[in-house]
Amino acid sequence: MDIKHLQYFLEVAKYNSFSLAAEHLYITQPTISKMIKNLEEELGVSLFDRSRKKLTLTDAGEIILEQAKLIDNAFHNLETELNNLLGLNKGHIRIGIPPIFDAQFLLQLIGLFHEKYPGITFQLSEDGSKKIEEDVNNNLLDVGVVVLPTNSELFHQFPFMEEDLKLILHPSHPLAEKSKVELKELAGESFILFNKDFALHDRIIFACNSVGFNPHIISKSSQWAFIEEMVSWKLGVSLLPESLCRHLSKNVKAVTVVNPSIRWELAIIWNKNQYLSFAAREWLQFTKESLSIDLSKK
Repeated sequence: MDIKHLQYFLEVAKYNSFSLAAEHLYITQPTISKMIKNLEEELGVSLFDRSRKKLTLTDAGEIILEQAKLIDNAFHNLETELNNLLGLNKGHIRIGIPPIFDAQFLLQLIGLFHEKYPGITFQLSEDGSKKIEEDVNNNLLDVGVVVLPTNSELFHQFPFMEEDLKLILHPSHPLAEKSKVELKELAGESFILFNKDFALHDRIIFACNSVGFNPHIISKSSQWAFIEEMVSWKLGVSLLPESLCRHLSKNVKAVTVVNPSIRWELAIIWNKNQYLSFAAREWLQFTKESLSIDLSKK
């Protein structure tokens, strides 16, 4: 059964006439008569009583009429919703963001996108890279910002930021006056790190191990502002991304770390094996273009 069969049936029932329905639909009367006949044969019932001068619905036709109206309304609603979706008049995008980088520029992009597509809504979730990867993989998020490397078998990705971590310590700390600090000089320090959900947790421990010591960790947190607060109270030292250090208060000081420096790279990821909504696809394209990324290489 084709939707047009039902729509033609509705027109004939509306006008109680094959000729008037055909005229309204801009088709010939034989065409609409054939369509109704085909519908009757498919359903196995007569829909119209043709024995009278005026065309009338049979009892089966009355039942089909009510259901045909519902189906036709649903079809028109479906067309409207699809047009809204394809025209990006509506949609919802779920984005995972780690609270360990300066998200101002990303929020600016989301704001610009919202100006262009005001009907699209956003869900922003703050978590560590490991949790974001897990949620993108389980289709709980459409896209996520994570620390590279990530699982290239599971995720598409495009990098957009690369920077070093800096040592954060109290201004009265003996190392605070130095312009650069070698990582091995921190062997005797107490560390305050992000918790295990954050890729930087493992990255920092690995870097310390590479120069011969295992960091003494006295506390962990999921919030960089709380880490800064603990450092300001002389509870220990920490390592934070360079972009965050621009927002630190005068109660702490940021110092460059060398031999080795600890570098991190951020990327936006999405699942290779999950459906990506029209809104999410458009946001990715918008973001790539805004960040001047060569799309031919992606």
